[in-house]
Amino acid sequence: MAKATKKQALGRGLSALLKDPENDIQSASDKNADKVVGNIVELDLTSIEVNPFQPRSYFNDEALSELATSIKELGVIQPITVRKLDFNKYQLVSGERRFRASKLIDLQTIPAYIRIANDQESLEMALVENIQRQDLDPIEIALSYQRLIDEIELTQEKLSDRVGKKRSTIANYLRLLKLDPIIQTGIRDGFLTMGHGRTLVNISKTKDQIALYEKIVSENLSVRETEKAVKEYHESSKPETTKPTSVATKTPDYVTKGATNLSTHLNVKVDIKTTSENKGKITIPYASKEDFKRIKKIILGE
Repeated sequence: MAKATKKQALGRGLSALLKDPENDIQSASDKNADKVVGNIVELDLTSIEVNPFQPRSYFNDEALSELATSIKELGVIQPITVRKLDFNKYQLVSGERRFRASKLIDLQTIPAYIRIANDQESLEMALVENIQRQDLDPIEIALSYQRLIDEIELTQEKLSDRVGKKRSTIANYLRLLKLDPIIQTGIRDGFLTMGHGRTLVNISKTKDQIALYEKIVSENLSVRETEKAVKEYHESSKPETTKPTSVATKTPDYVTKGATNLSTHLNVKVDIKTTSENKGKITIPYASKEDFKRIKKIILGE
């Protein structure tokens, strides 16, 4: 308990130092900067503004209220991180939930780490730290990855090194952003898992994506069942292969007449099939060995 009291006293002492106009620290090389940067400082909540680069846009009210209750009982266990803007003015880099929860219970101060950074560094710090949190949904992570690629101009390879994730993992998250916004909201709200989303990405038509999404939710389909449904969708979408139909050829009169004459002469039903270019096939059936010899004798004139 004595150690915690000493730590809080140190934070209040540094806070007083920062409020002294003669000790306005603007860079790491300024006097007394080493006493502040990297240390925990008790800052007035009113001196902190929300980070405009904050990648997180949704805060669950119930979870925020639970955190506020915890802070009221135990205090802010993990300090927030801020960057210095001006004299006694700071901007959040990370810890907005703790900041919001502390305001809910009317705290006057909050423990904070102070960093001195430009806007790009602040954005990168906020995004990278945001990604490392455990309670992020897959869409929030994907959006953070996309912002690092777009605004910090990182390649997927460099991003992989920066956040300590495989490139394939990053690519899988980014693919979720190809989903219709309705489905992305479903993932954020917990109706779908990332596995469901990764499977739905394989359907390119928006209306078909949404139709299967609604089926997943209404029938509580597992990821495996969803994979099967997507496979069946693609199989049903394939164009049917039809066998080429032969063009009907009109039987010439001389063939028709000749078939009649042959049938009469041989005393059997002779079948003649005609193809193009005056070609064809004559079929003479026989009923027995004796019938075969009879027909043969007629044909050969034996």
